[in-house]
Amino acid sequence: MRAYIRRAALLTAPAVLVAVLSGCTSADADVDRATPSTPAVEASASFDKVDAGKEADAPPAPLLVVGTSGPFDVFDDTGESVQTKMNVKVESARYVTAAELDTSNKPEHGQYVVLKLTLKNVGNAPGRFSPYGAMKWQDDKTAAQDCTTLESVDGQDVDTEYGPDQSVTGSVVLDVPRKGGTVTYYDTPGTGAFAVLLPKA
Repeated sequence: MRAYIRRAALLTAPAVLVAVLSGCTSADADVDRATPSTPAVEASASFDKVDAGKEADAPPAPLLVVGTSGPFDVFDDTGESVQTKMNVKVESARYVTAAELDTSNKPEHGQYVVLKLTLKNVGNAPGRFSPYGAMKWQDDKTAAQDCTTLESVDGQDVDTEYGPDQSVTGSVVLDVPRKGGTVTYYDTPGTGAFAVLLPKA
């Protein structure tokens, strides 16, 4: 944008010089010099407003608690176009031990939590939900970090392709440093699709 402003100023300089040489007063020359810069400043301001508006229009990821639901977009492989829309309901969040999971693997971060979800494709095209490597936990003291595991519990597998109107109720086992905090699912890098506020007990 600045390059265009500089070019506009250079193109208008000869016009100002011609006006001065044609017998215009110094006051007229000042007016002529001021005129070209005004639209450029307005254009720059409106450009900034458009950019800020685009950022402001981006919907925040729904923050859910147990018993609530919310929509989220599923993007295509490029991460730029919305492929379909899904709805997620948080059925429960239960803290468990390794013994309760029937695994010898101790939680790497400190605490296992079984997050039971119902996912439904409410859009018009197939879409995939893939939680492994795409869910991060954080709280006021700890920055966001991967909390997914390869552990599982009995029941349906939510990590699958969903056709329109198809749904699955199943669980993902997460490994978090402590109880509480927020788990966010990222459908594309850096873009939170939805977040779940975990219970503190």
